Amino acid sequence: MSCIIVHVLIILSDYERIHNRIVEIGNLRLYIMSELSEFLNRPLNIGNRQISTRLVLAPMSKIGHPPFRQMVSEFGGCGLMFSEMCSANAIANNSSHKLSGFIWQTEELPQLVCQLYGSDPMQMAKAAEMVESKGFFGVDLNFGCSVSALCRKNCGAAILKNPALATQIISAIRRAVSIPIFVKFRTGWEDNPKIPVELAKRFEDAGADALSFHPRVAPDKRTRPPKWEYIGMVKQAVSIPVFGNGNVFDIEDCAKMIHTTRCDGVMLGRIAIAKPWSFAQWSTGFEPKAEIYRDCAVKLLELLISYFEEQTALRRFHKFAAYYSGSFCFGHRFFADVCKAKDIAALKDTLNHFFEHQSEINPKIINRFS
Repeated sequence: MSCIIVHVLIILSDYERIHNRIVEIGNLRLYIMSELSEFLNRPLNIGNRQISTRLVLAPMSKIGHPPFRQMVSEFGGCGLMFSEMCSANAIANNSSHKLSGFIWQTEELPQLVCQLYGSDPMQMAKAAEMVESKGFFGVDLNFGCSVSALCRKNCGAAILKNPALATQIISAIRRAVSIPIFVKFRTGWEDNPKIPVELAKRFEDAGADALSFHPRVAPDKRTRPPKWEYIGMVKQAVSIPVFGNGNVFDIEDCAKMIHTTRCDGVMLGRIAIAKPWSFAQWSTGFEPKAEIYRDCAVKLLELLISYFEEQTALRRFHKFAAYYSGSFCFGHRFFADVCKAKDIAALKDTLNHFFEHQSEINPKIINRFS
């Protein structure tokens, strides 16, 4: 009998310890959320302007278009939004057939930064002048995209191989415009923290007002985790704001990045696609309901239809679905079914069918696609 009592007491003791640990974790999460919200809602000066929230939307080709930005904006909590990357040559020469990313809605301009890519300092400066004349918050320089098609033109991350050219571009733009200049860049083409630290110093000296740093080497297609400690090194090396970027998939990741790197803000990419309400949830305490996954998919499709012609809307939704599918435990089926839809009517049927039998939500998004 005494053995049974001892055994029961041990079980109760284990239960109490586990319960206390759960309470401790819950309280820690509440503390993290409270502290994080306070930090994220602290105003931040960038050049001659200010933002009210330190979470920003990353530039994403074929995804960061006006309909998607509108949906994110309606949730709230996002301090700045970055456009899809735009060709500086196309903007400077008014080549309308190549201006797919240079599109916006007037009401978003005070919160919108236009990202440019190019390698000619004068063309980049001319394009930046056009960006400023349209009323954008700022201009962002793409020194981070490692897609081969861009790098072959000596654009994107390829410019990091030539720091002198990078600084010439920034200096030329600084002389041409007064709006804030952002630079988005990677570690470089080899894994050495000294490279981004020196680049960051040169960018600041050339006239950059803020940096967005993704601590991966340029050839790395997300096969290895980003080295967040490099963000901290870059932050220590400059006096201008530094936004951390890379593998922030939940509120704990966000808090950890800020705590470990002391970055001034966080740039969200893939999680913003999978959960467009993340900005509002992390910075304002917005609590999403279960139906939000369906509502967001339907809402985005409606916005796409209202903004683009049918086939373009379909292609943009397919691109979105590639990442949105990471929210579901059987998201590959969702993505495959979306891609089979050849018109809007079929896509609406697909969405209705999937969300009627919605699979379990994955607590941490799955990176199905690089």
